[in-house]
Amino acid sequence: MSATRMQFLSPRNARLLSRGRDALLAGGGGGGGGAGGPRVRSLTSPPLSSSSPGRALSSLSATRRGLPQEKMSENGMVSRAKVLTIDTMNPTVKKVEYAVRGPIVQRAVELERELSEGMKKPFAEVIKANIGDAHAMGQQPITFFRQVLALCSYPELLNDSTFPEDAKSRAHRILQSCGGNSMGSYSASQGIDSVRQDVARYIERRDGGVPCDPDDIYLTTGASDGIVTMLKLLVCGEGAARTGVMISIPQYPLYSAALAELGAVQINYYLNEETCWSLDISELQRALDEARQYCNPRALCIINPGNPTGQVQSRECIEDVIRFAAKERLFLMADEVYQDNVYAEGCQFHSFKKVLFEMGPEYSNTVELASFHSTSKCYMGECGFRGGYMEIINMDDEVKAQLTKLVSVRLCPPVPGQALMDLVVNPPQPGEPSYDSFIKERTATLSALAQKAKLTEQVLNTVQGISCNPVQGAMYSFPRITIPEKAIKEATDKGQQPDMFYCMKMLEETGICLVPGSGFGQKDGTYHFRMTILPPNDKLQILLNKVKEFHQRFAQQYS
Repeated sequence: MSATRMQFLSPRNARLLSRGRDALLAGGGGGGGGAGGPRVRSLTSPPLSSSSPGRALSSLSATRRGLPQEKMSENGMVSRAKVLTIDTMNPTVKKVEYAVRGPIVQRAVELERELSEGMKKPFAEVIKANIGDAHAMGQQPITFFRQVLALCSYPELLNDSTFPEDAKSRAHRILQSCGGNSMGSYSASQGIDSVRQDVARYIERRDGGVPCDPDDIYLTTGASDGIVTMLKLLVCGEGAARTGVMISIPQYPLYSAALAELGAVQINYYLNEETCWSLDISELQRALDEARQYCNPRALCIINPGNPTGQVQSRECIEDVIRFAAKERLFLMADEVYQDNVYAEGCQFHSFKKVLFEMGPEYSNTVELASFHSTSKCYMGECGFRGGYMEIINMDDEVKAQLTKLVSVRLCPPVPGQALMDLVVNPPQPGEPSYDSFIKERTATLSALAQKAKLTEQVLNTVQGISCNPVQGAMYSFPRITIPEKAIKEATDKGQQPDMFYCMKMLEETGICLVPGSGFGQKDGTYHFRMTILPPNDKLQILLNKVKEFHQRFAQQYS
């Protein structure tokens, strides 16, 4: 304090302030006082009696009171510790892991930067095959979708004669449903009414006339948002009563990450790799019976078509799962975001809702189901728009009111994503100007994915030490790899999972970015990696050849 300000203090307060300042400069510490040092109270606070609670509290150390400790820096100034540290942050967040964007991807980004700065590498580019980001891999957007979104974003283009009339009519309808006729306005928290109506009509068409109520549709920020929201509703209890959620292994890391963050119990059930990653009801029963000894299993999650495993569940399997959920009183969560990505001969997508209702009232009136879809996958690949929906079946009315309240907290999903979702469920129809070009683009995209799925399986299965199941659907292969004992030992010595060691070494030597199977879960003693089939044919061929050559070198090096 300056001398000018000191002169306005009473002599007593000036002496107190001076002694406190001297104590600080001598290393006496902050407001709590150092050992044997004077304690300085606020000059504006009332005197404290020795018996007052305030004096008793102030005599406690900062650590015991849960306050940040103050430290003396080198220049003699008091340095206050951070309020939020790794020790004081939410402990459940520290348990969250998300392998799809983990250490290997971070290193891939560094390698890209190093290449751009002219550093020499044994490869000319980094090929990221770690994530299902279609457009980043070169897949072209559907023209009609982008035309309508452009019109909605800049309505002046509605006067432009180069846009087809069906695109203009879709844009006009969407804008009329927006506040102020602008996509920049908030929507209803559950989503734009007209879009939810279109989603309901789409589901009815997809499921052969099974009724769908628009009030059961919630538009979401991608499917992930809906999945996490439903898990929030399900998780409750403490200790042995804590909610358990059954998830497939291998699994998409969204599930394990969300369960860790929510403090729920993850219940693993294993898909059968020997029978093309099929789901066995006896394995569900085993996992459930064991879990009931330490938690309260309440939900069963199914990904169909599968991620990362690429399998497509048969109708018989879905029926068995529904019967199992009914018998064991489990809430079903059906992740169906790859429903258009089915390639293998003899495979067909069956929605859980359609099968549920065709099984009759015994199940359709009782089994609680939430199903999820997205604009990010299938032939659209529009990941960045974050569009999606969930449909809820047989939800308790009071819980549904709580769900509506919960989604209202985030105001609404992104309106451009809602608009895109509307176009996915209400594309050009026969006779409309854009129909032929839309069908041509859609068919070409799905056909190319089917060819790449077959190519991936064929090439990988020519490599000794790699076995790859048929990629029946979705966008990924999850091949099993043999890792020599010498490599396992070196990985263990470095504190790494063997498949992480394998994938990191591949990245450094080839520029190929894959995700180790340990990030998705796998049976003990087995090793895998996940790679997307999305790169263009020429780049996918390069990628597969590099993987083949690397594995052969790796096996020889550690043999």
